Amino acid sequence: MPECVGYASPFHTGFEKRTRTCFPSEAKSSLMADRKKIPRRAFLKSAVAIGGTAALSACLEREQADVPTGPDDLSSYPERQHAWNESLPTDDHGNVVAPRHRVLLYLNYAQSGPPTDADRRSVETALRGVEHAYERSGDGLLLTMSYSPSYFERFDKALPESVSLPAPKALSSFEDPHLDTPDAVVHLASNHAQVVLGAQEALKGNKSALNGVEQPDAALTDAFEVVDRRTGFIGDGLPAEKADEADGVPADKVPEDAPLFMGFKSGFKKNQASEDSVTIQSGPFAEGTTQHISKLDLNLNQWYNQDDRWQREAKMFCPHHAENDVVEGAGDNLGTSSNVDQCGNPVETARETGVVGHSQKTAEARKDDQPLILRRDFDSTGDGEASVHFLALQRSISDFVGTREAMNGTDIAENSAVGQRNNNGILQYIRTERRGNYLVPPRSLRALPPASPTTETEEVTHASS
Repeated sequence: MPECVGYASPFHTGFEKRTRTCFPSEAKSSLMADRKKIPRRAFLKSAVAIGGTAALSACLEREQADVPTGPDDLSSYPERQHAWNESLPTDDHGNVVAPRHRVLLYLNYAQSGPPTDADRRSVETALRGVEHAYERSGDGLLLTMSYSPSYFERFDKALPESVSLPAPKALSSFEDPHLDTPDAVVHLASNHAQVVLGAQEALKGNKSALNGVEQPDAALTDAFEVVDRRTGFIGDGLPAEKADEADGVPADKVPEDAPLFMGFKSGFKKNQASEDSVTIQSGPFAEGTTQHISKLDLNLNQWYNQDDRWQREAKMFCPHHAENDVVEGAGDNLGTSSNVDQCGNPVETARETGVVGHSQKTAEARKDDQPLILRRDFDSTGDGEASVHFLALQRSISDFVGTREAMNGTDIAENSAVGQRNNNGILQYIRTERRGNYLVPPRSLRALPPASPTTETEEVTHASS
């Protein structure tokens, strides 16, 4: 992670823009030199944030992991790139346990116009190289490759009607995010830091062998240039360990067992859309899905120092939960659901208590009483500040937009004393910095897909397999 010096107003509340000077090479040298003095888990997370071959080598020294290799024959792998759940463990309640370490690689295709068949073969060959090196699991490697609306503009034909992929935009009156328009994003996930770092370096053509498996003479960088890299983590205790690495985080207040910076568990099974429900059902991109990635900065000073436990529980879940001590600690006692059916009508709650809960509001965005989005978000200190990379999968981007509109609670603010942001869930503690929309194609089309695929194109793409 870059070593940064920041300057802020004495009235800084957590969201003002600050001048920062960063020295990534010095920070990297310091981390590598002091690696034996840093606690193992903290070191591994920092190594992922830094990246590169030196960080990978250091991880291999510090992280003891016997990661099984992938199969020689990958034909059994699911057509759905996003079908991760069956490859992940579950907790005692049956909730999927997310991989701890994450890397997002943002890519631009190096050529103008439609991709060449040679570039498609290089990309597919590179992806298969890391899949041979690591088994498809939480302790191995899970990955997806997705494409933006900007990528598909290079084709004469439009995306089929079965795919809803609009350009990103601001989704509330009080946000002004940067709109991400890279051509592609690769999402790497594993419980082991060395796996995401190893996969990243192999995909960039920097590893001739990975986990004892020879890598092909092909790389993503044969066709793409890397334009951004974002990293993060999720898991019990990880935010508390990272708290003192980020500005504006009261390190003594972040719960030691919390999986996320705001202190509460997420990803309850009954509050997540199923992989089936977010999957595109028809057309040439059937078995794919859409993906939204936003970067949200967190105001944790206000969250922990201004608000007490009652207020945090009321704003994250609902006042009913806070009044009745429903949530213990981070919320593991809740089982498979945040139990928002007990919370009551959001407008009525806002009128009666002057506050409304985040989960209470977003539960309004459902179809047939089922959530619309599948969250795979994670926390970060990659830029020296606490943030969330909110990654959501849904059948249509409109499903994410509808969920965010429910989170905005505009109708609640108009019909109660609750403000547009104040006491309106967790809105006053987050600021949207970036937004991007992507198509996660089926596995057979993940290497530089055309906007209107044909059988011939698929055969060319997989000629190297």
